[in-house]
Amino acid sequence: MLVAVLVPAGVFEGIFRADLAWRPVAVVLAVVPVFTLLWRRTHPLVVFAAAFGAQTVADVATLFGADDSAVLYTTAYVLLLPYSLFRWGSGREAAIGLAIIVVGILFTESVNSTSDPNLVLFAAQRKTGVEAAIGILFFLFTAALGASIRYRANSRLREVDQAKLLEREQLARELHDTVAHHVSAIAIQAQAGRTLAASSPNAAVDALEVIEAEASRTLAEMRTMVGALRQGEEPNLAPQRGVADIERLAQSAEDRPRVDVELSGDLHGLPPSVEAAIYRLAQESITNAIRHARHATRINVCVAGDDDCVRLTVRDDGDPTPFSAGSSAGYGLVGMTERTKLLGGTLEAGSSPDRGWTITAVLPRNGAPT
Repeated sequence: MLVAVLVPAGVFEGIFRADLAWRPVAVVLAVVPVFTLLWRRTHPLVVFAAAFGAQTVADVATLFGADDSAVLYTTAYVLLLPYSLFRWGSGREAAIGLAIIVVGILFTESVNSTSDPNLVLFAAQRKTGVEAAIGILFFLFTAALGASIRYRANSRLREVDQAKLLEREQLARELHDTVAHHVSAIAIQAQAGRTLAASSPNAAVDALEVIEAEASRTLAEMRTMVGALRQGEEPNLAPQRGVADIERLAQSAEDRPRVDVELSGDLHGLPPSVEAAIYRLAQESITNAIRHARHATRINVCVAGDDDCVRLTVRDDGDPTPFSAGSSAGYGLVGMTERTKLLGGTLEAGSSPDRGWTITAVLPRNGAPT
């Protein structure tokens, strides 16, 4: 659009403007650089140097045109180029362009002032300084505008990248918490079924039924997450798991180790984010105990609510191990810690004084980060 408007305007002005010196040269210097605007985003410094250089040559040509000017009014488009330079150019290109602006304006104004016989030296210098300052300010204004828009665009991109990163982290936690829990149960039941297949076929059949149920739950939750990630489709709007669903974790864990769940205190009216976090933390804690607690026979899950916070405690009676939150190679405790911090809570994990492993999470009741 700029080329389609400026080229005819420059030719029209070159034909009909009366006080124009060096008419062919002025038209060429004004119209030809217009075509470089097509590359002002990909090569902003080259376009700026070409247009500004042509403008400077036209200013110098004015010295030989008596009282007439060799500069077309159409060349005012040069004021747009600092915007393009600071909007799409690199920092090095912006610095070079700024130097071209300052040197070009000072050179043009000094030549024009010294060529005026009506001005004494001091007046010429003062006039040169004022006009040069005004010209530089015009260019700096458009440059600052381009730099500010570039800064806002980059900030927006950073915000989008940060949001994507948070979404990926949340998805990684959801996948780990959901799939790892059910797959762990499947693996344990498969091992039990293989061991009991020869001596107790009925027990092996029961293990296969548990495996089938756990696989169905895993598939259902995976379909829910995949459906939410698909673009252009309505996601599954089923409610998230909450505190009341923790008892189902005890039922799905079967007999080894036994899972006891105790819910106490005021657990009504919790925000969905807190309920979902408590459920996922309990689920991951049970999974960790099943995986790592050697010779564990019982896992106690206690959820207590009061006026300010909700406390989750998961304790097993397995053998003491050197396993710690900092030495874990997996992502379970990392995801639990991140999930807790996002809601302004705290998480502690370590060996119990007597035996086993204890995980304690405390979340603010309102779910607001602190």
